[in-house]
Amino acid sequence: MQPILFEALGMKVHAYGVFIGLACTSALVLGVWRTRREGMNVDAVYELATWLFVGGMLGARALFPVVHPEAIHAPLDVLKFWEGGGVFYGCILGGFAGSLVYYYRKPFPFLRMADVVAPTLALAAFFGRIGCHLNGCCHGALTTAAWGIRFPAGSHAWVEHVDRGLIPPSAPWSLPVLPTQLYAAFSALALFALLMAYHPRRKRPGQVMAMLMIAYPIIRWPVEFLRADDPGVFAGITVSSLISLVLFVAGVAFWISLRREPSKAAATNREPRPIAA
Repeated sequence: MQPILFEALGMKVHAYGVFIGLACTSALVLGVWRTRREGMNVDAVYELATWLFVGGMLGARALFPVVHPEAIHAPLDVLKFWEGGGVFYGCILGGFAGSLVYYYRKPFPFLRMADVVAPTLALAAFFGRIGCHLNGCCHGALTTAAWGIRFPAGSHAWVEHVDRGLIPPSAPWSLPVLPTQLYAAFSALALFALLMAYHPRRKRPGQVMAMLMIAYPIIRWPVEFLRADDPGVFAGITVSSLISLVLFVAGVAFWISLRREPSKAAATNREPRPIAA
């Protein structure tokens, strides 16, 4: 854990903010490269990325107080995203809303673009979860496993353990916890590889995004149960777990609906062509 990477000109550079920046940058670069390979309008990607970014950041922070109300001590705390505290599903929902706004302003091949975007979201999740690990948020439950991680005094895990009376306030480290941030990071990286490999094999536009909608909840659900930073809304079920269930069902329904659509070549010819920015 290293929430502050360094200080420059009296300003603290937060690891979480840096890795969120890496997540956005890597997603944009990959998206532009994949758009060129698909023969679509690259200029539209930059505008779409702006809507995705703004919508995603707003969504991530808007859902954060709902999931972690204890972390908000003043109204302006909601805006301090660089210090950590963002809900990935809020980012997805906000980004989706932003993309719809852009689509209705300037129509583009929505399903083909969705397939381009899907792997970039998995890659962004990888960098975002590494940022969570460095920030110390989204930590796991207590463990005796050899790969358990101790976080330093002042960290989220340390505060929780002090509040529960598991360690004294003078303890320099938390008790060992599961590295759920790394579980989430490397499962997202594996999902990224899967989506990239499946893209050229898809039979219809939209199937890569549908696969993301189905597969991400599957890898998210077990990690969510290993986390200890969210008590859940009932029986240990968290808000993110509930969203995972909804997303999975929506993904299956989306996949089934796509199977009734024309083949990839026919659908590609039928979809509206992108409009130059």
